[in-house]
Amino acid sequence: MSQPKRTLVWFRADLRTTDNTALHHACRTGDDGVVGVFIVCPDQWREHDWATIKVDLILRTLRELSTSLAELNIPLKIVETPRFAGVPDALLRLAKKTKCGSLRFNREYAWNEARRDEAVTAAFEDAGLAFHAHTDLVLAEPGEVLTKAGDYYSVFTPFKRALYALLDETGVPPVLPAPSRQTDTGIEPDPIPDSLPAFEPDPNDTTGERLARPDLWPAGETRALERLSGFAHERIGSYHERRDLPGVGGTSVLSPYLTIGCLSPRQCLRAVLDADLRALDPRRVSGPAVWLGELAWREFYTHLVVGFPRVSKHRAMKPHYDAVEWRDDDEAFGAWCAGRTGYPIVDAAMRQLNTTGWMHNRCRMIAAMFLCKDLLIDWRRGERYFMSRLVDGDLANNNGGWQWSASSGADAAPYFRIFNPVSQSKKCAPEGEYIRRFVPELADVDSNAIHEPWTLPPPERAKLEYPEPIVDHAEARLHAIDAYKTALG
Repeated sequence: MSQPKRTLVWFRADLRTTDNTALHHACRTGDDGVVGVFIVCPDQWREHDWATIKVDLILRTLRELSTSLAELNIPLKIVETPRFAGVPDALLRLAKKTKCGSLRFNREYAWNEARRDEAVTAAFEDAGLAFHAHTDLVLAEPGEVLTKAGDYYSVFTPFKRALYALLDETGVPPVLPAPSRQTDTGIEPDPIPDSLPAFEPDPNDTTGERLARPDLWPAGETRALERLSGFAHERIGSYHERRDLPGVGGTSVLSPYLTIGCLSPRQCLRAVLDADLRALDPRRVSGPAVWLGELAWREFYTHLVVGFPRVSKHRAMKPHYDAVEWRDDDEAFGAWCAGRTGYPIVDAAMRQLNTTGWMHNRCRMIAAMFLCKDLLIDWRRGERYFMSRLVDGDLANNNGGWQWSASSGADAAPYFRIFNPVSQSKKCAPEGEYIRRFVPELADVDSNAIHEPWTLPPPERAKLEYPEPIVDHAEARLHAIDAYKTALG
């Protein structure tokens, strides 16, 4: 008996129709229609600390995706299983029910996701059904960019040079068009839930734990492409000059759409090269070239989770940093989470996260290093808090950024390089506009004092409903250096 020709496309972090490698090949090779599926795994997502705001964006994007696919005669089915362990059987049941003889999906690289995909391919092989895994979420498949010794890079700059050289040698990967209309399968798409019980937004919650902000994060690939186009035409030229200034809107704010796959890295690369044909020169300093460097950082961190699996397992990439003796201070950690540390730039950053689900990248570094070095609290607690609040929460990039700040990761800041929150504030938010936006208690403080309000005369200081610094930075810096020295022997 011949195998069914219909193809099942498993959507994951690739919620788009344009430049979707698995979908593109399914539509080109199938001759009996295509069926799409998205699998909801609420318990697993909770274990991975996914934020309500991220799940909300995914569900709203799925509604947009389902409509786009329906116009192509591709029904989108929604399957729910609590954990990844149930995914192989769920996919097999759906493939048989929809008479699909093959499965296509785009690879994911974190440890649990990769093990899940191995189990799926084994199940399909045992059932005599075909499967095809595609490279899509990265510009180069992990394992293609290696040192001369055949190892994964652990320093960013040589990785970037090697990545750019590979793209120059093999050619810039094309942006694949949206598929044409497919054979009608007669299968109806499934409704998309408005929310999930484990991720119900709470309109009265301002901490961000149960936050949904459709006003800030419109859903779907059309809106994502509009944002990319707007950035490419209006702000990318000055990106290298404005990217570290959180108060001026100089960044792309596209990370949520890259994380869930409304945008592909190839679409972003094409926008860069349209703006600057020489951006792939690693020595190039221009807005487009510097933004491409940030995309290369995303790529770098994704390669690291394959080359160094321990980073997916709550371990330091550099093992000897696991010996740092962290402080167990729930009160200080709570103050950091709430944006009540007494350091305005740190508090503004944390409140931006808690109320919007997103934080400016320079502020992520400032806030993270303050937790690790000034408070000497385990970076893993901060990593988990960020992940549980971020609309763009992504294991590879969140972990990479935290390990950079904690000095335990790839190309990390040396342990004795510790950001001074006051000097960082004066440099990145010189007029204090970013602080005033998110710390309204300081809205009337002038630009000279807003970075260190404890220097105000006592009568003025007493009027502010704002805490004193929870730690003295100079003293905390010395304690952190001693703790790291002890851990490193």
